[in-house]
Amino acid sequence: MAKLYFHYSTMNAGKSTVLLQAAHNYIERGMQVYLLTAQFDNRAGDGKIASRIGIGKDADTFESDDDLFAKVKARRAQGPCACVFIDEAQFLSEEHVWQLARAVDDLKIPIMCYGLRVDFRGKLFPGSAALLALSDEMREVRTICHCGKKATMVVRQDDSGQILTDGAQVQIGGNETYVSLCRRHWRDATGA
Repeated sequence: MAKLYFHYSTMNAGKSTVLLQAAHNYIERGMQVYLLTAQFDNRAGDGKIASRIGIGKDADTFESDDDLFAKVKARRAQGPCACVFIDEAQFLSEEHVWQLARAVDDLKIPIMCYGLRVDFRGKLFPGSAALLALSDEMREVRTICHCGKKATMVVRQDDSGQILTDGAQVQIGGNETYVSLCRRHWRDATGA
């Protein structure tokens, strides 16, 4: 039975690594998959899903005005597709998530979304909020704070390491920009 999955965590938890491993498992068994990622996040290159540990795979991209139901349906028309994998799922819109839910329900294809749950201010991303509401299954990809507790929050820092508490919700970056923390240390760092 096809389901909509949301695998969520903070920065640097290994979400892309888990996605690439799961896709590899399908491919290794002779099944075809469809990989998607946000077009504007091109840290690894245009149309590429990559992990900090050095593995990566080419992917199709989505933009804010794309109809993801139509994209999945068009991919399926090209040949068998056992599963759809979406990286950077926090950048989906609520409408995108409804389109993906429709693809699961009507096309009977499993869709696995991987992304952040909250931003550096502790607020849900729109795509993550919709996935939390509509997903059939949710799984946390865990990472740890410097204190050893589970990290559930992330802080944004500037070039000198100072913690930022305002700014646009979306700023593409990696280890140089974001640090994952437990809630207590996030509160200490942000003054919340």
